Amino acid sequence: MKFLLDEDLPPSIAEVTRGLGLEAESVHELGRTSLSDPEQLRYAAREGYVFVTRNRDDFIRFTAEFFRKEEPHRGVLIVPRSLPSSRPERIAHALSRWAETKQEHPRSFGPYVINFL
Repeated sequence: MKFLLDEDLPPSIAEVTRGLGLEAESVHELGRTSLSDPEQLRYAAREGYVFVTRNRDDFIRFTAEFFRKEEPHRGVLIVPRSLPSSRPERIAHALSRWAETKQEHPRSFGPYVINFL
């Protein structure tokens, strides 16, 4: 499982996540800032990433649109405000625990699914 972190999350989260042995990239690291949310979601799907964001409302709407249009989608993971960006290690460890749970139960997450970290 690979993660692509949205522009609203600092790239340090991707760095710490990689240190935990997971595949993670930030749109900042990839030079993909200032692109539209649907463009980011399309890129994530094309490259096999679960998209990670704080932008709950928009990505719920985009997921419904992608489903309706049958556009590829690898899933969205929402980071709650209770996990502060100033503590990237907390978010990275939460991602690690979440990924471990999904590996144990792979059918619980997939295309067009939105989950909360």
